Amino acid sequence: MNKQQAGFFENWRRILGLALPSVISFASGTVTGTINLIMVGPMGALVIAVVGVSNIVAYNAWALCSGFGHSINYLVAQNYGAGQMDQAVRRTYIALYVGIAVALLAVSVGWLAPDLILRLMGGSEELVSTGEAYLRFRLFAVACFTISFIFHGFFRGIGDTRTPMIMSIIANAAMIFFTYALTYGKLGFPEIGLAGAGMAVFIGEGLGLLGSAYVFFVRLHARYATRRRVAINGSEARLIAGESGKLGMQELAMSAAMFVFTMFVTRLGTEALAANEVALNVMGLGFMPAFAFGATATILVGQEIGRGQPMRARRMGTDVAVLGSLFLLALGIVEFVFSEAVARLYSSEPAVFRLAGKLIMISAFLQLFDGLLNYYAGALRGLGDTTFLLRASLMLNWLFFVPLAYVLTFVADLGSTGAWLSLYAFLACFAMALCIRFYRTDWTSVRSKQSAPHA
Repeated sequence: MNKQQAGFFENWRRILGLALPSVISFASGTVTGTINLIMVGPMGALVIAVVGVSNIVAYNAWALCSGFGHSINYLVAQNYGAGQMDQAVRRTYIALYVGIAVALLAVSVGWLAPDLILRLMGGSEELVSTGEAYLRFRLFAVACFTISFIFHGFFRGIGDTRTPMIMSIIANAAMIFFTYALTYGKLGFPEIGLAGAGMAVFIGEGLGLLGSAYVFFVRLHARYATRRRVAINGSEARLIAGESGKLGMQELAMSAAMFVFTMFVTRLGTEALAANEVALNVMGLGFMPAFAFGATATILVGQEIGRGQPMRARRMGTDVAVLGSLFLLALGIVEFVFSEAVARLYSSEPAVFRLAGKLIMISAFLQLFDGLLNYYAGALRGLGDTTFLLRASLMLNWLFFVPLAYVLTFVADLGSTGAWLSLYAFLACFAMALCIRFYRTDWTSVRSKQSAPHA
């Protein structure tokens, strides 16, 4: 084996060492969502629809807060590569201060306005009354995960993807247990129905937050002095606020577009909405590994930038994209072959599982574009190219995806099929835009992200 081949396999070993725990971490959330949906599915299409609408609302709420975790992820990765861990810890504290304030806002909205949110989504009075308590607990869970995600950003930035994996497994195992116990009143617990399923998500995320805080403040203290008083530095706070804002708005642009996408599907009826939720849940088996490899790209690119090795960062980003695409290709084959059989696990209603099976078949291989989008978005985050990510997300989501979804769904009268074709047309265009940006970057001029000096 020559030196080039040895370097090639060493890169792939490093990528898989970071990516596989992240795959398990993200996939455990998807599997948990799948199991929970299967458990509440027998309660009927209305309940499935409530879960689907609430998932979109919760994802939008999380997306608005996600920039703190994403920014800490890439900033800590760059600090770690440069050996500047004191700065990494201080930046994490600043993100935690703001993240806690935002989490309290999410709790307030969940307490006061879940019914209003469901009405704004276009839900019927029956859907609102059925889903109000469920959405309330989902928003409480978002508050917990917002803070956990900042801790996870730090862990991943230092190359520790196992701790987020363990915390995710603990949280998701708790969600499954309490969904079973509280929804149907099993194992001596009270029967709370759908609200119990929402409470289970809240309990799981709360446990995950406690575990992450323990690792950061206790387990890592000896190595990085993580328990300390950190005063807010104005220039660092502006940097983190700016980067978090851009990355959060990028995620929000995508999640808000999916919000509108779901509203379009909602107008097609309860059965179409239920089928859409089933298909999205199954396709999450591909979305989550894509997120995992994207997070790996952020870690590796960010660390190499911190080390002052931009061309090696470029190579790592490319290798992540290749490996991640092979992973999704294998998964797509399985989803295509067993599309309707999998859909039947969620619902016994023919109108639901047949349409869901059709949507899964459409997505099985087209999800490769979602993978490429995530790999190169992760690489550009590691680079610190957050302004381009925000601009591309805003333009493609709102000037391309949303109008196309409306035209194909209603004007062309393609229904759910048209909605999903528009989704993947958008993902393909977004992926190509990020890919072109990544390879056209002037890598010789790339440096670690630093706060602006005081005036």
